[in-house]
Amino acid sequence: MDTTLAQTWLRAVASAVDQRQQELTELDSAIGDGDHGSNLHRGFTAVLPAIEDLDSAGAVLSKAGSTLISKVGGASGPLYGKAFRAMGGALTEGDDFGSALAAGLAAIRRLGGAAPGDKTIVDAWAPAVAAFERTGSYADAAAAAEQGALDTVPLQARKGRASYLGPRSIGHQDPGATSTALILRALAECAPDTP
Repeated sequence: MDTTLAQTWLRAVASAVDQRQQELTELDSAIGDGDHGSNLHRGFTAVLPAIEDLDSAGAVLSKAGSTLISKVGGASGPLYGKAFRAMGGALTEGDDFGSALAAGLAAIRRLGGAAPGDKTIVDAWAPAVAAFERTGSYADAAAAAEQGALDTVPLQARKGRASYLGPRSIGHQDPGATSTALILRALAECAPDTP
């Protein structure tokens, strides 16, 4: 991933969040605080000017992460912020995108303590990492994340705000898993399908 692709990706994420803000808010209203869409919109809007004059993909993703942490409330700011910073750090070290994606997942799991099946961001991010490791395809990673988000519907939440609902969280798609799928689909749509 080069600087141009990293910047293009984040612009695509900001656009996708803008278009789907209401959907993310509705998903979060069912099992959370109802602010996921607005929080991500505020965060990725702030990311855009922050990444303009940077000269490496690692710097772009790291700056995006720092901006999300400082601008986004709720759980999503710290989780996505740490993930993007971890990805940026991995790319700065010269790792490939698969390793960077895995570093992002590890950062999310360290901060949130969630595992697959807990009805969180992890349920979309983990299958995306596995798919990318298998095929090296951005499109495959996005499709795996989208399926992971759909697969949260029958789960009972065990982490985060939704866990307070117990069995009433069953039957709702997790908003964090949904936004993860949105973020990775944005990458697949703006990148050539070879890392």
